[in-house]
Amino acid sequence: MSELVPGGNVPLPDGPVSVRVPGGFDVTALITDEGGKVRGDDDFVFYNQLEAPGVRLRGDTLTVEPARLRPGAARVTVAVSASDPGTALSALPSPTLHVTDASGRALTRFAPSRPGQETVLLLAELYRRGEGWKLRALGQGYADGLAGLARDFGVEVDDAPSPGDRGTAASPAALAPPADLDGFLDPVNSARAQAGSPAVRADPRLASAARAHAAAMAAAGTLSVETRDGVSVHQRVVSARFAYLTVGEHLVSGPRTPTEFVAYCLRTERTRRTLQDAAFTHAGWACVTGGPSGDTYWTALWAVPLTPDGLARTTAEVVDLTNRERAGAGLPALAVDSRLALAAQAHSADMVARDFYSHTDPDGGKPWDRAAAAGATRRTVGENIACGQRSPADVVEGWMNSPGHRANILRSDFTHIGIGLAGGGRAGTYWTQVFGG
Repeated sequence: MSELVPGGNVPLPDGPVSVRVPGGFDVTALITDEGGKVRGDDDFVFYNQLEAPGVRLRGDTLTVEPARLRPGAARVTVAVSASDPGTALSALPSPTLHVTDASGRALTRFAPSRPGQETVLLLAELYRRGEGWKLRALGQGYADGLAGLARDFGVEVDDAPSPGDRGTAASPAALAPPADLDGFLDPVNSARAQAGSPAVRADPRLASAARAHAAAMAAAGTLSVETRDGVSVHQRVVSARFAYLTVGEHLVSGPRTPTEFVAYCLRTERTRRTLQDAAFTHAGWACVTGGPSGDTYWTALWAVPLTPDGLARTTAEVVDLTNRERAGAGLPALAVDSRLALAAQAHSADMVARDFYSHTDPDGGKPWDRAAAAGATRRTVGENIACGQRSPADVVEGWMNSPGHRANILRSDFTHIGIGLAGGGRAGTYWTQVFGG
């Protein structure tokens, strides 16, 4: 018996083969043609639809008989998700795929790395090669859950199950963009020009994140920054490999065209301010129709990419605003300490990467531990953190409105400061001030 690694493949014998994934997983099969799309509901085999021509699901085992697949079928993709909707894949043992032939003889085995934020994992695909069939190990996942399957395979799934029901398949055509969005930038940049703001340009990474989030909202039938799969729109931006200095979003349901969408955003000061914000340089957008209500769900993302110069300007602005508050209280300015800045930046990045928000990190480290690890030698150390604010002015104002954070900013025996920030966490941007004296 062979052990596969991601991308590895083995030939399959003639006749049926069984694919088993033991543990607390739901097993799903998607039957597609060469283009990678399903033809209809019958190509989706899961817990509510146990059979299709050539594919049968019983418990944790799929039996695939390639000779009996529907005409044109060229691939069967095997995916798993947690059978308990409230359980993350990362909380379960890594799913292990066992493949046997019709006599029960073991053919191959595949154990991928333990999932992280993924809620659906593609384990393997059985695919036609010439006159025969092979199996390839995948190990790729979706952080946006079943909505990711909908996007890539053309299947709509309901991610908002009623009690005792884990969802049903629906029409593949129902979860689809309602209109051609090529004209989106024209009304957007026209509205920005009216406010004296420069035009934004399209970015495919932001568009990918927007599609994933719009699909997840449509599948759940609700507008939300964080969808039912536990993934926020900010996390999707970073997962799409767009590191940002600042990001804004519009999450809207109802408009059917780009013109209607822009008109909606111009109605109120808050949504208009985001649309016309002069700082934004890049944009990505998507809309999806479907889910329980059949409404149209929009995600539009506006961003400034992260650059070393941009990060330096932003942290300098936080220092400047902090020192203005100290000056107003008759206190001397804080000097920047590069080692405190290193500790602050590391903590912001760690909060995003490990999805926590606390002065104590998951390993038990405290602010003074992190400062010492960065090489700082200050006798006293303090720390302010914040998340969700989109500008230096917003975060300093928030700190000054909080008695504990304000006390750190106005503490007379602090002489030095370091600033860090990182985007892409569950709540957006995570900010850290580290003080030393």
